[in-house]
This record gives sequence, C-alpha cells and structure tokens, in this order.
Amino acid sequence: MMLKLGPYGLSLEKLRENPHGLDLGALEPRLPGILRTASGLVELAPPQLMEDVERLRERLDQAPPEMVLIGRRHLRSNNSWMHNVGTLVGGSNRCTLQINPADVARLGLEQQAVITSATGRLTVTLEPTDTIMAGVVSLPHGWGHAGSAQAVAAEHAGVSANVLTDDSAIDIPSGNAVFNGVPVTIASL
Repeated sequence: MMLKLGPYGLSLEKLRENPHGLDLGALEPRLPGILRTASGLVELAPPQLMEDVERLRERLDQAPPEMVLIGRRHLRSNNSWMHNVGTLVGGSNRCTLQINPADVARLGLEQQAVITSATGRLTVTLEPTDTIMAGVVSLPHGWGHAGSAQAVAAEHAGVSANVLTDDSAIDIPSGNAVFNGVPVTIASL
C-alpha cells in the first residue's frame, strides 16, 4: 500500500518484474524542507549539549581511571533471550573479559581475574586481545543467568556486567544510565 501511495506509484508486482532495481531518476534535495527545527537548520550542537561543554572541559584536568569497562555484543547473543537457544550459545565461552595483553602482563594476570567497581565485583575469565586498547576492558551485557529457570541459559550462565554499573551514575545531558567508561580495577585471583 505504501509503495502505491508513494511518489513513484510502485507496486510489489513492478518490483518483482525488476529484480535488479528500477531507476527512479536523479536524487532531489529535500533539505531544508523536511527539517522541523525552529531554526530550519540541522542543529548539530543543541543548547543541552553546549551547556555541558564546560563540565566536560573540567573533567579533562582530572586523572583518568587506570582501567575502564565498556560493553560489547556478539552476533549470536545480541539479546539475553538468545542465551536460552542451544544452537546460539554453543561453542566457546563468549562471556569473557576482553583485555589488552599489555595489561595482562602489567597486572600479572593469568586465566581469570577479579574485576571491581564502586558497586560490585566479579570473577571473570580473561580473553587477551590486541583488538582492545590498553586501559580498557570489555564485558558483554546480558549474561549472569546463574539460578535461571531457563535451562540452556543457566548452563551458560556467565556473569552480569550490571553488578559493576552504578545505578546512580547518569549521563547529564540525556539522563541515561552510564554503562560504558565505568572505572574498574583488575586483580589476580
């Protein structure tokens, strides 16, 4: 229906007849006509962000944390419900803490370590990789199924990154919880 109502009067039949596509002519500019901002411009720096710049500048003078935690996703477990599908959780353990080999050596770590934040601590399996920069560690979200009624997920429980995030830490402009850049320490068992 939307194809028929569109500016080109297309139909599914017409698309099927042209499996390699249709030439609908040259692109036509649509800006600024479709913008709904008060200024009629693309506003890349709205006042809410500009008001926060000074706070961010002040943070530049602070020493950064030794280590920060970021999240990650895996193709076969983008959402935690996928952890209860046997064919998707099979294979190697994906609930690992990715860490740069230089940090592993500097901290004297082995196969497992303790990661601690202001709100919690976890014992994690390490996955040294040079695809993550030194000073940053990555733990996938959506795990921590120990004791779950979902049998497959419980067999592949992993650990919950939520234990390490502080529900009182929020991003000032958006009001969202802070899940990335969480200061952590890593120590051997």
